[in-house]
Parts: sequence; structure tokens; C-alpha cells
Amino acid sequence: MDIIKTEIPGVLILEPAVYGDERGYFFESFNEKEFKEKTGFKVHFVQDNESKSRYGVIRGLHFQRPPYAQSKLVRVVKGEVLDVAVDIRPNSETFGKYVAVRLSADSHRQFFIPKGLAHGFAVLSDEVVFQYKCDAFYNPASEGAIAWNDPDLAIDWQIPADKVILSEKDKNHPLLKDLGGQNQ
Repeated sequence: MDIIKTEIPGVLILEPAVYGDERGYFFESFNEKEFKEKTGFKVHFVQDNESKSRYGVIRGLHFQRPPYAQSKLVRVVKGEVLDVAVDIRPNSETFGKYVAVRLSADSHRQFFIPKGLAHGFAVLSDEVVFQYKCDAFYNPASEGAIAWNDPDLAIDWQIPADKVILSEKDKNHPLLKDLGGQNQ
């Protein structure tokens, strides 16, 4: 597994070693020991989630407040997304910055998002199956989110505005500047 650091400390792109032949391919999608050795992060995942979405869907930007904050390891098993992590840690030098990376079933790339960041993705293919591992259980009372179209973030989701599909909940999130200390 190769680890690619990003401009936000702790946000990592993982490229697994993929072994292929005429039968198909094999790769180890996660190894806790190797992850710790290569990143210095000790993480123990307790919940796996999967979603299926169609072109134009944007999910996010979601986070869990402490003590239920979650680190996530995300990947695409079918299709392609633009995956985004936004630093919402008030005392961070990279507060309000984001990292965006394309993830696809073909590339097998994965994205590690540590606690303290909001996460979302946009579906760029006709259909996507998206999986993610979390190191803390989901707690509805601790759920938080920021607006996907926050002008201060100015994220290019790579989807025309008239093609964006949102849940009712994702249409009404506050801007990052309006969160105050709510993300702590």
C-alpha cells in the first residue's frame, strides 16, 4: 500500500497493491497493522457502511461531533466519485480548507479522513456503489453538516448545478462560518 499525504495533515490517499491476471484481480483493502506502520495512526474500525447513488447525487458534507467523531476510510466499488474532506477543526492551521480526490472502482484508491473533518462526495458516473469504514458508531444526536455549496469553500463538485441531486436534509445545512463551536 502506498500512502499519499495531502495538504491537510492526516488526510491521506491510499493506493493498494493490486494483483491481476486473466481471472481478475485481488487486493487487500485494509490492513490495520500496515496502516499504523505506514501512517503512524492507530485506527480500529467498528462499522462498515455502503451506499448506492446515481449521477449528480451529492452526499454531504457530514460529520459527527465528539465524543462520537469518526475517522473514515472510503472507497468506490462501482463507478466514480469526487470525494471531499473539509477541515472543520477550529484551531487547525488548515481550518476551512478542503481536499478533493477522484475515487473509482478502476483505480482502487481509498481516502482516509480523520476525526474533525466534514466529508461528502459527488457521483460522477451513471451509478456508484460507495463503501466506508468508521472507527466510531454512528450517533444521530451527534450528527452535523455544512452546506455543500458554501461559497467560502467554493468546492467544484464537477457536476453542473442543474444536475445536482440532494436529499431534503442536505439542502438545508448551515455555512461553515455559521457553525460556531457546534463542530466541537
